[in-house]
Amino acid sequence: MNIDTARTTQDLNNIQSRRYLYLLFAGWLIATIATFGSLFMSEVMERTPCVLCWYQRIAMFPLVIILAAGMLPPDTNCTRYALPLAVAGGLTALYHHMIYLGVIPEGLQPCTQGISCKDTDIHLIGFVTIPLLSLLAFILLIALLLAARKVGKK
Repeated sequence: MNIDTARTTQDLNNIQSRRYLYLLFAGWLIATIATFGSLFMSEVMERTPCVLCWYQRIAMFPLVIILAAGMLPPDTNCTRYALPLAVAGGLTALYHHMIYLGVIPEGLQPCTQGISCKDTDIHLIGFVTIPLLSLLAFILLIALLLAARKVGKK
């Protein structure tokens, strides 16, 4: 192997390492914003979360810690731990959004006591609801984690 080939390989490794960190950082930023947003809604605006919101929080809150730990020092196995949480949270958010849209019949709705999963008083820009925001956050997280996983395997 000559010197030019070694430098090119090292440059590629550095570029891939930086891409991996950028993808993890973007995922961490989304998870952090979603976490603070949900805490703001419940603690400052005093909106009690429904059952499905709690399940989504259970999936989102650890992602802040897992993604931060995966960046310092860089750990390519981080996606192995974060991706199942993001997928579980995304599926819960999709189910929650479908309840809000009326696609899921009442017999299959888990929120029978306390706060209803279907009631949403907050609409941003007229149509964006909290379940939709959660679904978008999880979709972005899944996409970023899959991209990071692909870059980390190279």
